Amino acid sequence: MNRSSGRLPAALRPAKLALLAPLAMGLSACVSLGSEPPESLLTLSSTATASEATTSAAGAEGAIAVLIPEVPAKLDVLRVPVKVSDTEIAYLQEAFWVEKPARLFRQLIGESLRMQTGVLVLDTEDTPLNAPRALRGTLREFGYDATRSAVVVQFDAIRSTDGGAEDSKFETRRFEAVETGVLAEPSDVGQALNRAANQVAAEVTVWMTEG
Repeated sequence: MNRSSGRLPAALRPAKLALLAPLAMGLSACVSLGSEPPESLLTLSSTATASEATTSAAGAEGAIAVLIPEVPAKLDVLRVPVKVSDTEIAYLQEAFWVEKPARLFRQLIGESLRMQTGVLVLDTEDTPLNAPRALRGTLREFGYDATRSAVVVQFDAIRSTDGGAEDSKFETRRFEAVETGVLAEPSDVGQALNRAANQVAAEVTVWMTEG
């Protein structure tokens, strides 16, 4: 971002931005690729590597169910939200996800757990709600902060253990990864979000295997 000129990058200039409220009134238009789709779509790719102890042979009694996280309205689209100010949100031009962020993030955490643990990971559409252990939560931030040229991934996780009606346990923890110095360009933001999401996924994986 050119601080000396005081101007926002072309992808974020006011003429090309809109407030969240007007966008919310026409979300279908926001996510539509139209007659000229972007040259490429953004996705998440796991950087987790298989642990030597991982066998993927654990039975259902030790399974972990990974549920699709809840998201605020700004993330329930195929766009990358941009924080312009404390009261303004826009979307990064020409940046489209191949799937909605919540599904991509769930898949990333599932892959991290699968690669780093020896348990059965359930992260498909028919994932049961009554697995012995489950991970759910709210993906609160997954976008670009123009006020500090940074990407932010923030996940409020809920870990549950089914020990019967009287022994079930629920624990919560907030995970956050911030990467600064990111240009407001689709490729730069996409790569930075992938790194930040993988950092959160790795921390969640460690947390899920504690205790």
